[in-house]
Amino acid sequence: MRPRIRSGAALALCAALLAACFSAAAADRVKIGVLTDMAGVTVDATGKGSVEAARLAVEEAGGKALGQPIEIVSGDHQHRPDIGSSMARRWFDVDKVSVIVDVPNSAVALAVQGVAKEKKKLVLFSSPGTTALTQEQCSPYGIQWTYTTYALSRGTANAVVREGNKRWFILASDYAFGKQLAADTAAVVKAAGGEIAGTVYHPLNASDFASFLLQAQASKAQIIAIANAGGDTISAIKQASEFGIGRGGQKLAAMLLMLTDVHSLGLDVAQSTYLTVPSYWDMNEGTRAFSKKFEARVGHPPTFLQAGVYSAVRHYLKAVAAAGTTDSDAVAAKMKELPIDDPFSLNAHIRADGLVVRDMMLAQVKTPAQSKAPWDYYRVVRTIPGDELAWPLSDSKCPLVHP
Repeated sequence: MRPRIRSGAALALCAALLAACFSAAAADRVKIGVLTDMAGVTVDATGKGSVEAARLAVEEAGGKALGQPIEIVSGDHQHRPDIGSSMARRWFDVDKVSVIVDVPNSAVALAVQGVAKEKKKLVLFSSPGTTALTQEQCSPYGIQWTYTTYALSRGTANAVVREGNKRWFILASDYAFGKQLAADTAAVVKAAGGEIAGTVYHPLNASDFASFLLQAQASKAQIIAIANAGGDTISAIKQASEFGIGRGGQKLAAMLLMLTDVHSLGLDVAQSTYLTVPSYWDMNEGTRAFSKKFEARVGHPPTFLQAGVYSAVRHYLKAVAAAGTTDSDAVAAKMKELPIDDPFSLNAHIRADGLVVRDMMLAQVKTPAQSKAPWDYYRVVRTIPGDELAWPLSDSKCPLVHP
């Protein structure tokens, strides 16, 4: 009987060791969740392109991290915070996702950030712009990678007001992102000596902007600021053109305009519009090389949101390799320690509040005559230093900065 006892104990010990090994392997296996918009208002600017951007970053890394294959999963949050947060919870608890990326829609992003903070898992936000992610609701596990409403409003509104356009009307989407962008735009305009003649909010994925545009026309504002995203931006600008707003002397300022939006509008409608962008596919040899591969899969060059997904995943994988683990605290520390080095990022670094501060570009949409090739849509007016586009840490409301 004694040999059997020893044999049974040995088998139990082996099983325990194997379970421990498998558990350790699972803990250090990189699984990336791309939480995005697959059918809604921002599908062209994110969606499938965001998934492919993450996949290209993984391929650049050789498809493996810590000696194991990297896995990518994707999901559609449908612009609903309840769906986004429940999907994030399932990914972390059941599917053992290491990091979530993208997350268009600021309300969804804030809900996901709450889950990630509870689970001590990283989220790299490429697509949401609300400043709350790195201000009042900041988290040691959240990094706002690509842009903020604060940055875009400062870049575009400052430039337009300086041209003498003092009286503004704001047309914004009625959710966290639009409200924050409207508030940031109003603050910049007023600080530059301008005034806000009125602000009106429209529902997400609106089809009829007539009543909103009539209010904007009646305000006699010089500038009508379009503070929304994706299909809503396209619809608002198209209908403004149909209303003859440009012919009446009023001008549009798009506070968030994607490359795919310009393509949908056409240069005849979008020409001469000022916008602020953190990146552009035609910036340098590196962005052009990446965009060629991306376009072959998606059908167009990357928007700056999709480029942000690529950049964030690339940096995350470098940090995992340097840390030698997928532990969120260790990887977050390495991400802040390592320089951000990719062709789409200009002088970028991660601050204590989780905000990536980066240089951006003030651009202007080209006229049809100026555009010399497909997707040749932007003329870069100047580079804006990142420090001009981020609030000072001394003014931060993030508990990580001022415990």
